[in-house]
Amino acid sequence: MIDDAKDAPLDEAAEKELEGVPDALREGGEADEGAADDAIAQLRNDLDAAKQDVLYARAETQNLRRRMEKDVADARAYAATGFARDILSVADNLARAIESLPADLHDDPRMKVFVTGIEATQRELEKVFGQHGITRVAAKGLPLDPNQHQAMLEVPSDEHEPGTIVQEMQPGYMIKDRLLRPAMVGVAKKPD
Repeated sequence: MIDDAKDAPLDEAAEKELEGVPDALREGGEADEGAADDAIAQLRNDLDAAKQDVLYARAETQNLRRRMEKDVADARAYAATGFARDILSVADNLARAIESLPADLHDDPRMKVFVTGIEATQRELEKVFGQHGITRVAAKGLPLDPNQHQAMLEVPSDEHEPGTIVQEMQPGYMIKDRLLRPAMVGVAKKPD
């Protein structure tokens, strides 16, 4: 009965499993050692290739996960960039309003509450900027940095080194470590 099972034809699934196995091993007979060694070597090579593929897939998955985590962190950190850029004009106008107030209005009892309110609003806006990592770019007295400053004009000056910022027309701002808006500045040059 066992002999009959040996001679019975194999079904398709069994045939597929035996693909790549030498005929001598399939038939259950004595296989020469060379064919068995070749089959074992081939299987080891296939196993090594499969292990390498798994390692590459793991590495790629880990890199993808890290990139996604960085993208999520950047999205959280810089989500308010567009809004912050838009609100800077409000901060500029508020600063201009305070600067344009004559000194005698500060002493006028009727206007004192109004002036105090505007100044308090400006302080609150600066506090909110600080909470969200929005900081003012230092400019006046520093050398021109094209990564943070935009030179709008050159001012002849004997008092300052050429390339030094002597005037700030519009303040610049950073959001965390990214430039939100460059400072618009006037730069010293040698007089003609």
